[in-house]
Amino acid sequence: MFTLDLKSRKSLFEQIVDGCKSMIISGELSPGDKLLSVREMSSILTVNPNTIQKAYSRLEQEGWIYMVAGRGAFVMDGIPKGAGEKAAAVFEQIAELLEQLVFLGQTEEMIREGIEKRMRERGFLQ
Repeated sequence: MFTLDLKSRKSLFEQIVDGCKSMIISGELSPGDKLLSVREMSSILTVNPNTIQKAYSRLEQEGWIYMVAGRGAFVMDGIPKGAGEKAAAVFEQIAELLEQLVFLGQTEEMIREGIEKRMRERGFLQ
C-alpha cells in the first residue's frame, strides 16, 4: 500500500492515481487482482470516498483498471490504452529536460549518474 503526502503539491486524488499505477507497474498488483473497495481504501487512507471513486474512475478511463458492477475494481490485463502515445510524449519531455541539464553545465556522465541514482532510489535499478 502507498501513503499520501499531505504536504505534497500534488492533490490527494493525483497521489492515489499515481500510487495505484505504481503498484500495478511494480507488480504488487497483477492483472485480474481486485483493488480495495472504495470504502476500504477510503478508510485506510483516511480520504473522502468520493476522492477514491474519482481516482478509480480516472484509472478506468486510462485503461489501468476495469469496474464490474457489484463486484469492484480489477487490474486490467495488458498495456493501458494510449500508452504508446503517452510514452512518446514523456520521451519528448525527457529530451527537453536533458537540454536544460546540458545548458546548466551537466556532462553526459553527470546526467547518467544522476538518472541512475534516482532510478535506484525508486527501485528501478539494483
